[in-house]
Amino acid sequence: MDTIKIILTVIGVIAIVVVAIWLIGIISALLWFLLWIGLIAAIGYGGYKLFLAKDKSTPKLEEKSPIAIADLKDTDRALEEYKRKYLSE
Repeated sequence: MDTIKIILTVIGVIAIVVVAIWLIGIISALLWFLLWIGLIAAIGYGGYKLFLAKDKSTPKLEEKSPIAIADLKDTDRALEEYKRKYLSE
């Protein structure tokens, strides 16, 4: 009777070890696939943003109208304060 219990215990331990190794293999394979899918997705997203996603709402330099210093309010006073604070030294 003791021999049968020992044999069944050894078979049970071996079965548990085999199932544990199988589960570790499945989990590592899934993580490996997720890594590659994420890497490919990141490269694809970067390429899309770099080459294809030219947003038309971004302002361009030639579309901006230049502002003359004379058009700004209080520029003389700000310039005098700047000269007094920083250029006097």
